[in-house]
Amino acid sequence: MKYAGRLAAAAVAGVLSLAACGTDNNTGGDAAAAPTGGGAAGGGGVTGTINAAGSSAQANAIAEWTKQFQAKNPDVSINYQPSGSGAGVQSFIQGTVPFAGSDSALKEDKGEPAQADARCKTGKAINLPMVTGPVAVVYNLPGVDALQLSPKTLVGIFNSQITKWDDAAIKKDNPDAKLPATPIQAFHRSDESGTSDNFTKFLKAYDWPYEPAKAFPAEAKGQGAKGSDGIAQAVKSTEGAISYVELSFAENSSLSKAKVANGSGEFVELTPESAAKTVEAAKVSGTGNDLKLDIDYGTSAAGAYPIVLVTYEITCEKGLSAEEVKLVKPFLQYMASDEGQNALSGLGYAPLPADLVAKVRTAVDAIS
Repeated sequence: MKYAGRLAAAAVAGVLSLAACGTDNNTGGDAAAAPTGGGAAGGGGVTGTINAAGSSAQANAIAEWTKQFQAKNPDVSINYQPSGSGAGVQSFIQGTVPFAGSDSALKEDKGEPAQADARCKTGKAINLPMVTGPVAVVYNLPGVDALQLSPKTLVGIFNSQITKWDDAAIKKDNPDAKLPATPIQAFHRSDESGTSDNFTKFLKAYDWPYEPAKAFPAEAKGQGAKGSDGIAQAVKSTEGAISYVELSFAENSSLSKAKVANGSGEFVELTPESAAKTVEAAKVSGTGNDLKLDIDYGTSAAGAYPIVLVTYEITCEKGLSAEEVKLVKPFLQYMASDEGQNALSGLGYAPLPADLVAKVRTAVDAIS
């Protein structure tokens, strides 16, 4: 897994670059859309440049998909800027990229669906779940292994109410651990992030006093770091640190991961399998080919790890240019294929549940 992670990280650094202004100059050949379903998608014949931006949580997944898709289509260049979910959504709305990655669906309270629909002109924007990204609670506390944290303890830590590692609440979660009096250094994302949005949705299920949002609330204090890479580096270099970051980044940086209690009080180790149990219980709240999900962050399912995010690819069901459709559609089809989804397990992600990925394939096939 670490080897795959290193390959992905190298691909992010060496392949996935996009100027922040983006471009509308995507060009493509006459290749037909590739088939989806049980076999491999994205067969050869696609030419041109695909530009996209957004979620840093899915950067390692996009890197792997890019490598595999370009192996089948050597005349394709894929440029993905892991600028964060908020920036990616704005790039899509402004028309500078034909699809964006976001760790939360388009938000009604921000008017994003209407703005995205306006960008699509002749159709509507759709949320396509593509990556299951478990969110790890990572920490740097030498001598303390197998840390366990309840949701209410996490609320206290990230609201700056629990400030020492030997606090009574942490001792209660870890009765057999020898906890030091080290000050807690709680890090959060400084940029707008779908990871923060999902993490605060989880906290909100347990009396978090703020509304969930892509921007971590300033009132909660703590220290900021930009991007998933920034969070991983901050925790790795700071004794007493704690934060939240996607499993793939936690594993690439060899960070310690806490067990987190779910709604039944069961402390669960984070694995792709335990996270998948939470996603399997999610309900589709979108209509038609819009596959926005409602996730139960207070799940009581046995063995379910409760902090997960699903990264959506946001694009137009109808309204992309013909050149963009010829490029974006085959790439999305490859992402949703068995080959594409199976590639995620070795990178610290989890494949989508079978019934959900079938809906995603149908939605991608309808893009025109």
